[in-house]
Amino acid sequence: MTQAGKRGRELLLDPACNRGTAFSEAQKQSLGLVGLVPDVTETLDRQLERVRMQLGHKHSDIDRYIYLVGLLDHNETLFYKTIMSDPARFLPIIYDPTIGEACLKFGHIFRHPRGLYLSIERRGRVREVLRNWPEKDVRFICVTNGGRILGLGDLGANGMGIPIGKLQLYTAAAGVPPKGLLPMLLDAGTNNAELLADPLYLGLRKPRPSTQELYSFVDEFVAAVQEVFPGCCIHFEDWTGVDAVHLLERYQDKVCCYNDDVQGTAGITLAGVINACRAKGTKLTDESFLFLGAGSAGVGLANLLCAALVDEGLTLAEARGRVHMFDVAGLLESSRTDLVDFQKPYAHAHAPMPRSDFARAVEELRPTVLIGVSTMGGAFNKDVVGAMSRVGDRPVILALSNPTEKAECTAEQAYAWSEGRALFAAGVQFAPVSYKGRTFLPGQANNFYIFPAVGMAIYATKAKRVTDRMFIRAARAVAEQVTDAQLTQGLLYPLQSDILETEIRTAAAVAGLVFDDGLATVERPTDMEAFIRSQVYVPRYVP
Repeated sequence: MTQAGKRGRELLLDPACNRGTAFSEAQKQSLGLVGLVPDVTETLDRQLERVRMQLGHKHSDIDRYIYLVGLLDHNETLFYKTIMSDPARFLPIIYDPTIGEACLKFGHIFRHPRGLYLSIERRGRVREVLRNWPEKDVRFICVTNGGRILGLGDLGANGMGIPIGKLQLYTAAAGVPPKGLLPMLLDAGTNNAELLADPLYLGLRKPRPSTQELYSFVDEFVAAVQEVFPGCCIHFEDWTGVDAVHLLERYQDKVCCYNDDVQGTAGITLAGVINACRAKGTKLTDESFLFLGAGSAGVGLANLLCAALVDEGLTLAEARGRVHMFDVAGLLESSRTDLVDFQKPYAHAHAPMPRSDFARAVEELRPTVLIGVSTMGGAFNKDVVGAMSRVGDRPVILALSNPTEKAECTAEQAYAWSEGRALFAAGVQFAPVSYKGRTFLPGQANNFYIFPAVGMAIYATKAKRVTDRMFIRAARAVAEQVTDAQLTQGLLYPLQSDILETEIRTAAAVAGLVFDDGLATVERPTDMEAFIRSQVYVPRYVP
């Protein structure tokens, strides 16, 4: 990053400009830094060596998270150099699963504000608040109201850790330059009594408003973004299920926006199913699906699966007929009167079945793919996995809920209870599993394979809108990058150690679709992958 005219102490306090011990002698002289930093000049690699040593002295991942957030507040280049040097090691620290604990403790571990906090008390003045952000060319806003953080529920202002972490993944996983990324909290209160009673809670101490009042506030926010940051894409994250679906429907065809819980989760799950089909030697149209969880993530996932099935030749009615869903009240079926609008397409004619009959539903409905988005830890018990193993030779089991304690089953359970026949992935990373002389590599069905790549494609093409087709294209591109040898070990997703290369190739595929669909606002390049690579952020000190 350039120094943007800053000197001395002011320069050292700007994480985008600060180099710490890496300023040259000439820079120290010209920028008024002599005596303000140690009288050495270190390379970025030597600084990374020190960071790794200091991280090695930490005793828990939450302590490492706190240290890395502090590093980001001090030296942005060194932070991203660290994360991108070993993504398989550091992504689980800056995001899932550590981010869940960080959000639960957000007000207690808070050191320094990052991003924008937009309170519902500022209604009528939203544009004024947005203009307080110093960067004027904001390209992405990741925004939450903290309504449903991971599988942890309503965390209110503590949810700010999520957009901060998500935008770090844009850069660390796909190379989107950090300068134009803005994490935001729309603080409309919380219904979490424990937080309201916590003296260190950082949010509004009031209950959440009515839906009408909330949506009016979001309307003002979305309109203000179009005026203040006209080149910005809005990434909605971790809203309550009904709000997630309805707000996406409200704005998707009007502004550049998407919801990662709906579309990103769907994309990464589709990628896993595509590779499960490769491993089994089947086609996508041969599969049938049973969901545990029918909220925004589950229905969004089902919708994208159905769109992919339509691409493969089924009618929409035929595709939906392949999907059955359970929620806390049981099977979605046509006699139920408690369903919301977006659940009804999956409420088929069937006798009622309570949640307790889930294993029996597996026997009766005979799905080939079992998908958990329930946040019910252990819900895929031995009876359920055993039933899946009886109705199919290679049961596909995707336990997507997170953090770890919310996973519907562990990798070890899935492989043991299916006698090594399951094709398994989870929303969190599980260690390799040895079973009867074989070693299985459980994949992590994490959205970070999808949304950063889609984000890079949007960034590079300056896309006018975000479509479901982009997430289908991303899913296919991610799936294609798993080798046959990896599939034989049960791996449904690419290795995290090579995530930047994976996402550059995925972004190139998505960018091609953006141009094909007439949504780009820049000239089409002759070499799409080279075009994407030319946009990629590299953590280094610019002379």
